[in-house]
Amino acid sequence: MSVLARLSSGSGLAVLVDPARTTPRKATDLARRAMDEGVRALLLGSSFGGDGEARPIARALKAGAPEIPLLLFPGSASHLVPDVDAILLLSLVSGRNAQYLIDEHVRAVPFFMRYPEIETISTAYCLVDGGRVTSVESVSQTRPLPADKPELVAAHVHAAMRIGMRAVYLEAGSGASIPVAAELIAAARSSTGGPLFVGGGIRDRDGVKRAREAGADLVVVGTAIERGTARAVRDLAAAARA
Repeated sequence: MSVLARLSSGSGLAVLVDPARTTPRKATDLARRAMDEGVRALLLGSSFGGDGEARPIARALKAGAPEIPLLLFPGSASHLVPDVDAILLLSLVSGRNAQYLIDEHVRAVPFFMRYPEIETISTAYCLVDGGRVTSVESVSQTRPLPADKPELVAAHVHAAMRIGMRAVYLEAGSGASIPVAAELIAAARSSTGGPLFVGGGIRDRDGVKRAREAGADLVVVGTAIERGTARAVRDLAAAARA
């Protein structure tokens, strides 16, 4: 079964790991906890950093949880590494910077030619205002969509599906002060039949539950796991299944 099919067949928690903020040993321990608690997917990536940081972390995550899909969440073509199950091929559809709509994809062609066995999932990446300037906004030099305009989110997601994208990643940015509103999640859900990832600013069980109830298939948490205790994975994974 393809990774996309596996992601489409269920819902739950997805844990985002920043390779610059962990070590291989910590990554393996986190992956083992994730597998024990029924986490649906592991994501690896950030707006910064390259394959020198990511490759050992990817291998550690796979060693700790070989049965959980490991998805690369690349900020650019330079972040691509082969030690994953699939790559979210992101197009920043909420912005108008050609670098993140097509240029990075062109730069990635040599990598994909070298590793044709790696599954790619074309993903509409939609950034919404999370109450602060995030790394994604700063690096991509794009403005997020307004937090009070669900019709704009629906239109962007609908257009992405029309041109053949297979998944949607809706987020407010890492460490956002305000998570994606339920109305925006519902708007994205109404416009796509593929897996819907939602992340940014989700810090607790209630935030995870609200995102799931609004229509998110995979609720993505990162900072909450980095700063939390060993119990954080268990609590958030349980909320995502509720």
